Amino acid sequence: MGSLLATLLTAATIAQPQPRAVPPAHVIAHVRPGGVVALRARPFGPVVARVGELTRFGSQRALGVVATRPGRWLAVTEAGVGGNRVVWVDARAGGLRYSRTDVELDVDLSDRTLTVRHGDVAVRELSVGVGAFDSPTPTGQFAVTDKLDGADFSAAYGCCILALSAIQTNLPAGWAGGNRIAIHGTSTPTDFGQAVSAGCVHARDIDLRWLMRTVPLGTPVVIRP
Repeated sequence: MGSLLATLLTAATIAQPQPRAVPPAHVIAHVRPGGVVALRARPFGPVVARVGELTRFGSQRALGVVATRPGRWLAVTEAGVGGNRVVWVDARAGGLRYSRTDVELDVDLSDRTLTVRHGDVAVRELSVGVGAFDSPTPTGQFAVTDKLDGADFSAAYGCCILALSAIQTNLPAGWAGGNRIAIHGTSTPTDFGQAVSAGCVHARDIDLRWLMRTVPLGTPVVIRP
């Protein structure tokens, strides 16, 4: 009797419907080797740029998808195209492959924090420096485009740079450091928790090294006022 009961329980367990795995929420569109993708001002609208498989820094191009239109259209952001607004990709045109991530970076400019989320769970919160009052960090939905060695650029960037698909439209007078927004280190340890930068987000090297290991290219970055 005992063995029969065990068999029935085992059979009942097997027959139970298994919960469906929920895929990670954020879609990343990767430009295939040799591919060229048209970026449009709106669905079916004029082409405003064409991008290939590599970024200007030599990384594999990964476009964070921030919205979709039924059937074929993907809203993405690309640095220097669209003025920090989304542009649109026709998924039916080819040249893309897709992946997903449940990682998201949320930057709160008022609190001067960067929160790393895995799905709905906040796994790490960093105190960061943000744009000064005359050169505020732009707000919106962006993505990580490149992960770079800070030493290849300047000691002022610390160990690491996570370049974003955002540009600074309010550069300080006399600034000659370019207009690309990034999360990077700093040579001034008093920056954290302050509004001091030309627009970039300043983080500690220990946190940046962890981000470099944890965050895939194309990860969404939401910057809130």
